[in-house]
Amino acid sequence: MNTEFFNALELLEKEKGIPAEYMIERVEAALISAFKREEGGNSNVRVVLDPVKKDVRVYKQMDIVEEVEDETTQLTLEQAQKISKRYKLGGVAEIEMKPKNFRRLSAQTAKQVIIQGIREAERGMMIKEYESKREEIITATVQKIDPTTGNITLDTGTSFATLIKSEQIPGESFLPGDHIKVFVMEVRKESRGPLVNLSRTHPGMVKRLFELEVPEIQDGTVVIKGVIREAGSRTKMAVESRDADVDPIGACIGNRGMRIAGIVDELRGEKIDIIKYSDDPCEFIREALSPAQVREVIIDGERSARVIVDSDQLSLAIGKEGQNARLAARLTGFKIDIKEN
Repeated sequence: MNTEFFNALELLEKEKGIPAEYMIERVEAALISAFKREEGGNSNVRVVLDPVKKDVRVYKQMDIVEEVEDETTQLTLEQAQKISKRYKLGGVAEIEMKPKNFRRLSAQTAKQVIIQGIREAERGMMIKEYESKREEIITATVQKIDPTTGNITLDTGTSFATLIKSEQIPGESFLPGDHIKVFVMEVRKESRGPLVNLSRTHPGMVKRLFELEVPEIQDGTVVIKGVIREAGSRTKMAVESRDADVDPIGACIGNRGMRIAGIVDELRGEKIDIIKYSDDPCEFIREALSPAQVREVIIDGERSARVIVDSDQLSLAIGKEGQNARLAARLTGFKIDIKEN
């Protein structure tokens, strides 16, 4: 077992990145526990794993006493000095153990610890990999779709993860083998491995798509101030330019709408309103209600506003089933009461 065991540790360090020293400590602790069980749980044992000599040795430790009360854990000074003259009363003598069944026990224990160590290391690497992608968009491959729940099992390239039905854009459908983009919301460490929460409905997905598509956002010239979304239907995104010569809305839309077109396509035709952000709440609310034309905005409370529109703009300002007004309220953080002029 010895040579094979140490060769296996070297391979683990190269292929899995698990330090040999870490695994040796784990195996030593497991062997001590296993040998104690073999001895009835009373004996003290020291295990030495020598990676240089590729050798495993086990020593039973016994207290040196004047009068032996427990033969499994104690011996006299006379008995101890037959092993080594350097032993003294009150010290601990070590007797090397070489029963045949220990070789089998050692091999079994080492194998179990190595397997467990590999699993833990792989889980650790997966968590680290996913953590680096938190709040990022990754491309995954559809493996299978549960016909009952509608949940999708995805191959992310690191492991398999689930995109649950409620995090899918309403109305979209996929087939095994399809490549889809998903937003990594959260990564949690679980005993069976990392639990990864993926989404295609999260507002962060729209934000990241624009950050990836628009160079002016990447270099910080244009800043996304907020994204509010009803996935599959409509998104409102507020943007601000730090350069007076750069139009933030135009930068997001792109020449002939090329930048926004790719994002809308990825989101299955979801309508996206790009709103110019303003520190002035009246101006921000006015912009947030676009495409409706607003006649007047009156702040009548701490987070409350009255909006006056012409009669022909009322339905546009409110939107289908109140969606436009609802999204504008969420984006600005104001309760908005829309009145006809």
